[in-house]
Amino acid sequence: MDNKELVLKIVNLIGGQKNIEYATNCMTRLRIKLKDDNLVKMKELKELDGVMGVVEDETLQIVVGPGKAKKLGMIIQEEFSFSKTKKNMDVGEDWQSNKEKIKGKQKQNRVKQALRTIGEIFIPLIPAIIAAGIFNGFASLVGTMQDTGSLPATDFWNITRLILSLLGGAFLGYFAIFTGINSAKQFGATEGLGGMIGALTIMTQVQEISEILGLYNAESPLNSTLTTGKGGIIGVIIGVYILSKIEKRVRKVVPDVLDLIVTPVVTLLIMAILMLFIIMPVSGVVSDGLVGVLELLISSENPVISVISGYILSAVFLPMVLLGLHHGLIPIYAVQLEAFGGVSLFPVLAMAGAGQVGAAIAIYLKAKKVGNLKLRQIISGALPAGILGIGEPLIYGVTLPLGKPFITAGLGAGFGGAYVMLRHVMAGAWGPSGMVAIPLMHPGSMLDYFLGLIISYVFGFIITSLFIKEKEIKELN
Repeated sequence: MDNKELVLKIVNLIGGQKNIEYATNCMTRLRIKLKDDNLVKMKELKELDGVMGVVEDETLQIVVGPGKAKKLGMIIQEEFSFSKTKKNMDVGEDWQSNKEKIKGKQKQNRVKQALRTIGEIFIPLIPAIIAAGIFNGFASLVGTMQDTGSLPATDFWNITRLILSLLGGAFLGYFAIFTGINSAKQFGATEGLGGMIGALTIMTQVQEISEILGLYNAESPLNSTLTTGKGGIIGVIIGVYILSKIEKRVRKVVPDVLDLIVTPVVTLLIMAILMLFIIMPVSGVVSDGLVGVLELLISSENPVISVISGYILSAVFLPMVLLGLHHGLIPIYAVQLEAFGGVSLFPVLAMAGAGQVGAAIAIYLKAKKVGNLKLRQIISGALPAGILGIGEPLIYGVTLPLGKPFITAGLGAGFGGAYVMLRHVMAGAWGPSGMVAIPLMHPGSMLDYFLGLIISYVFGFIITSLFIKEKEIKELN
């Protein structure tokens, strides 16, 4: 069955085209807002070949895996006329029989709504972030090999390095602009104006203005009150949010015949002043403070701090996902990428999924010993995906419903996180975890990231084996 056939069958099982209010996708799922949930043939949908699971929440979330979700999303948009608007989407997770348990814990509040909005700003950028990170990593590798003499400094290799660097820089060099555009989509502002706010922060004229006003620190440019890039993506998001409010107010008082000219000009003039003299300096303080905390906890040279912070972050990450708080970490990834040229938090958190793999293997062996064929079949189907970084089938189909394995998996993952943090593993981007994330690591970090996964597998297996009794597995028959 090809992707188009799968989409058509999915639409038929969820009540047809008329039952769909809007449809979109994230990295691993189709997200569909339905008019009537009762029209969904849930049993048939869950059993449909190509569907890895179904999450019922404010939107119907059909898990199909990374890459495939994007393709199916494109097909569903091409075949049917649905809105792509996503309003108040809940990132709360669930899986099949565990629906009521998790959904009952998901409560809406302003913090979660804000974190979800931040996630929606960056999720569409992830494919570009991944590609840019890989290109920059290979460009760095070619340059390093040329410096050591492993590759000759010929025109061919020089051009290769420059092309790879060009591809990486084409996105990361203008990250602020892409952030501005996506922020405008979420806040209801004109996308082009949002992009201009992002572009404003990286223009060289900012430094010139700062020098004229005496706000520039020539001895330590990064400590300037105002300089190019000050505030980073935090400032861009705040700026575009304020832009959306100002644009709407200006539009209300401007005559329709002048709206196209007057509204964007007046809005941007006001925003330029606010960005230069308030938002960029203030958000710069926030960003610098965050970088300082990251240097203390995540980039610390003190091995004790590295081990403790790495362990805790890996161990508690999946509970954060269940509570819908994980999207709040994305700006931290972005700040790290801007400040350090790489992301050390992502490799640490990626260990959480590896702990689930180790726990699942332990449960599989116990299920085999007590003759629980059903549980073995579930794990057999979900385990390859877990190793490749798609952890949802294991988490929501195995460890979370069983209860204790979800905890022991996190405790095991902490050891991998501690090792990765201790070794200062750095990624050039963030995206899927597991084995497929190895190319995202900086060349010098690939082996340590792989070893971190193995450590998480092993300790997830050991701790789960110690705490989960065969009797508990047998009772599931």
